[in-house]
Amino acid sequence: MKKTLFLLTIALACLLSACKNVGTTKVTASGTIYEVLVVIDNPQWQSQCGDSIKAYMEADMPCLPQIEPYFNISQVPHSLFDDALKATRNILYVDINPARYTQAKITYHTDVFAHPQALCKIQSPDDESFLNIYLSNAVQIRNWFVRQEIDRQGVFYRNYQTTDTREAVQKRFGCDIRIPSDYMLVRDTIYNTPDGKLTLVWCVNNGGSMRKDLLIWSYPYRNDSTFTKEFLLQKRDEVVGKNISGQIQGSFMGTEHKHFPPQFTPINLRGKYCAEIRGLWKLYGGEAMGGPFVQHTRLDEINGQVITAEVYLFAPGQKKRNPLRSAEAILYTLQLPEELMISDK
Repeated sequence: MKKTLFLLTIALACLLSACKNVGTTKVTASGTIYEVLVVIDNPQWQSQCGDSIKAYMEADMPCLPQIEPYFNISQVPHSLFDDALKATRNILYVDINPARYTQAKITYHTDVFAHPQALCKIQSPDDESFLNIYLSNAVQIRNWFVRQEIDRQGVFYRNYQTTDTREAVQKRFGCDIRIPSDYMLVRDTIYNTPDGKLTLVWCVNNGGSMRKDLLIWSYPYRNDSTFTKEFLLQKRDEVVGKNISGQIQGSFMGTEHKHFPPQFTPINLRGKYCAEIRGLWKLYGGEAMGGPFVQHTRLDEINGQVITAEVYLFAPGQKKRNPLRSAEAILYTLQLPEELMISDK
């Protein structure tokens, strides 16, 4: 029933968007964020091929306080993949056909049938070849769809930015970042630490039923040991412990290490190294509060500064995948001074 309603919703949205886009080359993509339509025939879907797709695309997203998948997926056979469904925002298209292919291949496409749209196509002569190539690339495929969603959110933020917080970031760090207009600046400060001067900008979105915070801080770069998991988590606990507290006197924010250890992942961001840490935060010595966080740490080579940008959520009793991913997209819009110089040329 859920699958049928999902497909009907997509079809209706596609027809409506097509009417609104008469005279344009592409209709507006339909569907909900972090949903993927898998186009694969029923025999393969009900075999190990389908099980393997589900195992990766529906795997538990790490560092959330409750179980939520990377993606919600739905399946349709090729015979039902009509013009309406072709406008779906995320499509994994699996074509297993011995008469058409002699070897397996993966290709990535954007805006094929609609905009914005991400389409990954896997062609293969048989099930075995599909499994070999898919299992070797499943994480890359999943990460590609995630990044497409994050980039779309970043484009959206371009038109809905807050001015005061953006100007504070520009003034304090010489950086630029797209901060949504519903985030309010709550702290802009500089203070001394044993490692040197620390600069902090903090803003919050406290509207609606959940709270979303954005923190950006910088400190002098010393050596490569700065970009280790141990150092960055120690620095995080130092910064948030000093600046963020609960209503009970003496309480402070920290990182949850025991039950849900944070994950450290080096990523490439516009050709430069970025240390990503995902984890859970909790309030120590106070109320039972906590939630997920994601942070990016990068090196400002021009000013010799380490810059960390972090988002975290407080949303008790609510699903957190989509709002965390949407907030996480802010981190990807941060441009360091060197990048701004290049973009100005």
